[in-house]
Amino acid sequence: MAYTTSPLFNSALRVSGIQSLTTPNDGGIHLRSRPAAAARPAPRVVGLPSIVAPAALEPKWDARYAGHVPHDANYYMKCMLGGVLSCGLTHTAVTPLDNVKCNMQVNPKQYTGLVSGFRVMAKEQGSMALWKGWAPTWIGYSAQGLFKFGLYEVFKDLYANMAGQENATKYRGIIWCAGSASAEFFADIALCPMEMVKVKVQTSPYGTWPIGLAAATSKMNAQKAETRFPFGSLGPLWSRQIPYTVAKFFFFEKCVSSFYTHVFTAPKDSYSKSTQLGITTMSGYAAGVICAVVSHPADSMVSQLGKAENKGKPMGTIAKEVGVMNLFTKGLGARILMIGTLTSLQWVIYDSFKTVMGLGTTGGK
Repeated sequence: MAYTTSPLFNSALRVSGIQSLTTPNDGGIHLRSRPAAAARPAPRVVGLPSIVAPAALEPKWDARYAGHVPHDANYYMKCMLGGVLSCGLTHTAVTPLDNVKCNMQVNPKQYTGLVSGFRVMAKEQGSMALWKGWAPTWIGYSAQGLFKFGLYEVFKDLYANMAGQENATKYRGIIWCAGSASAEFFADIALCPMEMVKVKVQTSPYGTWPIGLAAATSKMNAQKAETRFPFGSLGPLWSRQIPYTVAKFFFFEKCVSSFYTHVFTAPKDSYSKSTQLGITTMSGYAAGVICAVVSHPADSMVSQLGKAENKGKPMGTIAKEVGVMNLFTKGLGARILMIGTLTSLQWVIYDSFKTVMGLGTTGGK
């Protein structure tokens, strides 16, 4: 065939590694390849870093995927819902105790003790008066719980990833504190308006302030020059709730870790759900007692700010008039009982909800 003798055609074949193409007598086409040249190393460019294949790189550690359940948007949403149930239900349930505690702080002469305080309030205002303020309590603390628990999980993962795997383990206590403080900052903004309504309803002299949610909120707003509604108590609220929440989450996580390190030493997943929730209960109550002591002075100040006679007074003046010792001690027993029980119940509800949702309980070794 003519093209077999074409120098141009055969040159093109050689470029592609074929020596020549011929047509022998049998009519077929034979390809003759060049002998393979010895492999030559690629030239090295001085000053450029060597490139490592992506497969050789280790995957970057991510706190969101370090546990047995990935912390995706669905996980965080479920934690927020668990927080709504945890805080909203528990705070509403202890409204009678909260009523007496607040009145012990603002009217210690009349409300001298917890048990006697129940009797005084029921006798003067009727037994249903013990439930004054339940509606703003439920709304406010449900909103607070959504951000407190939900954002804690978000910030805890965020700060752990910022620290890196080694430091996240080494300094996990700091990460617990930073995550809970950041979450509570936003949670208190959500809580503040209803907390102000609740305190005003509970501590105003009988018959001087409406106790219905709509009427009380409307009057607070109409008189906001005096009541400082809706965020007038945000400063004292931060000073009360942020130390409380930091203690609540830090000591809870620490107690859980201690249980799984020194008492229940087998892998956490090997224990039944009831055992894990029992550890949650004990750790929650221990953390709650510490929380109550840490946050009590600021809690007393929030109650004092709700009194009509303290309208417009600086907090320093109120503290001086009431007495620093009274801010630390008046109503402390009731607060320990309330907050210890409250914190334990909150963790039980939260972890029970997480367990039902397949997320597992909080904490570990």
